Amino acid sequence: MKRVSRNVKGAEEAGPAGLAFLTTDMAQNKEPGHLPAWVKRVGPDGVEISWEGDGDGREVRVYMRTGPDRIDRTEPIALVTGANRVRVSGLDPRARYYFDVVRDGAPGVKVAERRVPMEGPVNFRDLGGYVSGGGKQVRWGEVFRSDSLARMTDRDRDLLRAIGVRTVCDFRTAGERQKAPYRLWEGARYFHLPVLHGEYDPAGALDRILRGDVDWMSTEAITQGYIRNIERFPDVWRRVFTLMASSGNRPLVGHCTGGKDRAGVFAALTLLTLGVTEETVLSDHGLSNAYIAGLLEGLFEKLASKGVDIEKVRPYFTAPPECMEAFLEHLRRRYGSAEAYLRQKAKVDEKTLAALREQLLD
Repeated sequence: MKRVSRNVKGAEEAGPAGLAFLTTDMAQNKEPGHLPAWVKRVGPDGVEISWEGDGDGREVRVYMRTGPDRIDRTEPIALVTGANRVRVSGLDPRARYYFDVVRDGAPGVKVAERRVPMEGPVNFRDLGGYVSGGGKQVRWGEVFRSDSLARMTDRDRDLLRAIGVRTVCDFRTAGERQKAPYRLWEGARYFHLPVLHGEYDPAGALDRILRGDVDWMSTEAITQGYIRNIERFPDVWRRVFTLMASSGNRPLVGHCTGGKDRAGVFAALTLLTLGVTEETVLSDHGLSNAYIAGLLEGLFEKLASKGVDIEKVRPYFTAPPECMEAFLEHLRRRYGSAEAYLRQKAKVDEKTLAALREQLLD
């Protein structure tokens, strides 16, 4: 049974991941006439929906459903006056929830959790909700990015089947896939579209680290890997965008191993093509650091115990902002824009790009 409670302003309880989540989502919804709002997880079966404002006396109505399509506004789950947040608990962990937040006299805004809470993958997240040019919003529940799906549990597969994810684009190499295979859920199609990030196969990364071979893990080297991702693998991105442009292939998820470099390039190309700002792309990129922090803590402890200098390998395991900044600068300098790259280098036709914008923007 769902339970609703209200918290007055000033009761913020966000941790590091919550703060990154809050900052990103607020920035995307600050459009004239719209109510900036965001969602964060507050337990295994609960979320907190918050919005900007100090309780000015106008009523805020919150609606909910388990699909990203138009939300029925006949029966709100909460009516709030004099507060700027509401908590909902008793949610089914096997479902994904979307919310409409509507202030009296203003258009509503659709919000959801950025990260999909799963038992295995830690960096599986929705690219929806970001604001595009002209105030349009990227549709929630259509395109996702993720780390490796090899850690999926049966409940995770049930969740992805419930969300309706139809297409999986795996950017890992053959070696990575062999070391960490996974089983799909019913109704999903799989496309192996390997991208070799730089001059190495990530499948052998740990062996090289333990041998002391870490020079290739500098920020500069990782940055070049981001750039090679698009310069050497245009056919991959043409295939991905062609798949993504067909509604029958969505929802779609693109993933690699950590969900930050190759999946980050996938996300950047997608968001930029939809008119999302570079600032937002950088913010989305940085969320990986919050979401993978728990995994890295244990890994870094093990590596340090074996004499590895963690600072030398940190750029490889994290999402350095300077890598994405350099990638975006390369796109601008060489092609003018992500869309121009897709047309010129990846040979994605205008019909496909137009279909993407029409279908993925509200």
